[in-house]
Amino acid sequence: MLSLRDLNRATLARQHLLHRHKGDPADVVSRLAGLQAQEPRPPYLGVWARLEGFSRDDLHAALHARTMVRATLYRGTLHMVTAEDFAAFRPLMRPMLAAAARRFDELDFEAVVAAADRLLAEGPHTFNELRPRLQREFPDAYDRALGYAVRMLTPLVMVPTEDRWSFPRESAFALPGLDLDPRPSLEGLVERYLAAFGPATAADVQAWSGLRGLKPVLDGMRDRLVTVADEAGRELLDLPDAPRPDGDEPAPVRFLPDFDTLVLGHADRRRILADEHRGAVVTKNLRVRATYLVDGFVAGTWQIKRTAKKATLLLTPFTPVAPDELEEEGMALLAFAEPDAPGRTLEVVA
Repeated sequence: MLSLRDLNRATLARQHLLHRHKGDPADVVSRLAGLQAQEPRPPYLGVWARLEGFSRDDLHAALHARTMVRATLYRGTLHMVTAEDFAAFRPLMRPMLAAAARRFDELDFEAVVAAADRLLAEGPHTFNELRPRLQREFPDAYDRALGYAVRMLTPLVMVPTEDRWSFPRESAFALPGLDLDPRPSLEGLVERYLAAFGPATAADVQAWSGLRGLKPVLDGMRDRLVTVADEAGRELLDLPDAPRPDGDEPAPVRFLPDFDTLVLGHADRRRILADEHRGAVVTKNLRVRATYLVDGFVAGTWQIKRTAKKATLLLTPFTPVAPDELEEEGMALLAFAEPDAPGRTLEVVA
């Protein structure tokens, strides 16, 4: 049996949050099977939290070299993943993404995808450029439905720029320029999930990926997985050689960005986020606030307020924590996120 703290430490160990990884950004992004990237800055901060000596330029270069891509993937949301993982996992998302597209309008989806492919073959387009051109070909369709259908049904990657976080507010999209796996493996996806988030249930894998019906897949893998139980007696599956440190293993303070994959990685999030704090982290409009971990668990949220004179890290605690426990890591975060700020400070707010 694994206690809640045991599960917490097992997951943190796999996420490089007990000890920062020594390597390059691709190691971290690959180990996590991607980082959610609804906005440009969070994946940079997510890598920073997990990688020793991380330089923004390294991830920026990987995005421009297309060894890393930002694209629609798990749960129909934007993620930053390695190009190899995009090729392997994007085909597995196709049924889920197609179902999402079909909720909003009655379209000739094959014709819309063909038109989008033809237009994007000319070169990258923003969706503000693409939607009116599509509507000229499909005048009876709602332009937003056309754009959404293309985003869900056509494998696309966002085009990086020289912006600080590699993407402007309105990014252009392009065809990926790589071959998608013709025989994608659901078992391979499950193994990668367990390596980053396990031990876990089929419901956890489904919550992270957006896919459904994965219990038979995990059941078919039992001969090469191990079974553990949590404090409630629920059965969890795991990779045999995955780290499962003791729950008393020290866990350092860590700052996680908005939409961090750790907070969204399970159906049952109690191993990271207590139920009583969930509403303060995941808002009604599904924004996932930036959080900080104390002793391995979410202890509050944070945001950065920037003025001409300084950058201030504002902490909103859920549990009493002395500010000096957070100061070293918090000031390091500010130095990375706001390198050109004349001054930096940390404040605790109600």
